[in-house]
Amino acid sequence: MIDPNVLRAHPELVRESQIKRGEDESLVDQWLAADIAAREGQQAFDLLRNEQKILGKEIGPLQGALKKNPTPELTAQVDSLMATATDLAARVKIADENASNLNEKVHAIAGSLSNIVDSRSPIGGEDKFELIELVGTPRDFAAEGFEPKTHLEIGEAIKAIDVDRGAKVSGSRFYFLTGQGALLEFALLNLAMAQATANGFIPMITPALVLPAAMEGTGFLGQAEENVYRIESDDMYLVGTSEVPLAAYHSDEIIPAADLPLRYAGWSTCFRREAGSYGKDTTGIIRVHQFDKVEMFVYCDPAEAEAEHERLLQWEKDFLDALELPYRVIDVASGDLGSSAARKFDIEAWIPTQGTYREVTSTSNTTEYQARRLKIRMRDSEGTKPLATLNGTLCAMPRIIVAILENHQQADGTVTVPKALQPFLGGKKVLS
Repeated sequence: MIDPNVLRAHPELVRESQIKRGEDESLVDQWLAADIAAREGQQAFDLLRNEQKILGKEIGPLQGALKKNPTPELTAQVDSLMATATDLAARVKIADENASNLNEKVHAIAGSLSNIVDSRSPIGGEDKFELIELVGTPRDFAAEGFEPKTHLEIGEAIKAIDVDRGAKVSGSRFYFLTGQGALLEFALLNLAMAQATANGFIPMITPALVLPAAMEGTGFLGQAEENVYRIESDDMYLVGTSEVPLAAYHSDEIIPAADLPLRYAGWSTCFRREAGSYGKDTTGIIRVHQFDKVEMFVYCDPAEAEAEHERLLQWEKDFLDALELPYRVIDVASGDLGSSAARKFDIEAWIPTQGTYREVTSTSNTTEYQARRLKIRMRDSEGTKPLATLNGTLCAMPRIIVAILENHQQADGTVTVPKALQPFLGGKKVLS
């Protein structure tokens, strides 16, 4: 949620951000009008409530005097004041309900506004990203004398992936990781957690089901809601990333500044409906409904958020480097940020059989946006204030497995294991 003081003082900044995202800038003026009405409604309630308190102080002594000396004059005076108090109580109730409704409207409109886009983010849709860095060189399979196979062809040949039985059991876009495939995921998990803990992250195994407040607070019930699975009978949601429970972990709390930054590495199963992806990535395990992921999440002082964002990106790069994969880093365009992010970097690994780079990790600076929605604050020498939150995917298992199988395949159908993974696979150097 955007700081209301920014909305009041600099509405043009928020309008510009909405335009950059391709979203409705009129929401800003709607919020401003609702905010004025809400403050007027609150003022009207406060005035009536104060009048009610004054009247109560006046009635009390008169009622006491009436008990001691029940004269007709005192009786008439108390009855008149009580009638006024009854009328005033009704007006206070109406004013209270009106103020509450007006405040709810302000909150609802504010919840529809996305975070303010960082001025350095490129403007435009998904294809308007800016290339930051190219790392590694894709292999020339033609020079090596063979045509690369897809990750699914390799995975089925070495009995690591089974999509046919996944579809039989659960439908399209589901799969089994079997044998070496399952062990490869466990190895990736262990490597990711080893790196995360070495960098000061606290390992977490998070819930896969969350309450609506957690999903709404992290910004996943707006434009992203179509990709969220909801359990209607229990009014709960299956998470699409452990960012959600990790962000809500400290909701409604005040964290001492001395404890920051707090860094968590969450392991979870993730669920996504993949709405709107009909016809895209219909084979293999690039785009699936269920997958496992290690997510980094950070709470920090807003003054440190930009530097922390760079650190998250570097840790993601370190992980891809350890897996010996060629990749590129992009600065994501404003129209592709998602509602919570002010700025986002993606890392895309080279996929040989597709002849292109595909996203495998991303990291977002959500500034104070999620913290305000989740009521998370920090306390320093100057008092309490919202802190900043950031997130970064360290390892989304299926896509990393795709990249490993395709980039490290050999002419004989085997797959070499990156050195960093070998200790977590019992020293195994080849998948065959």
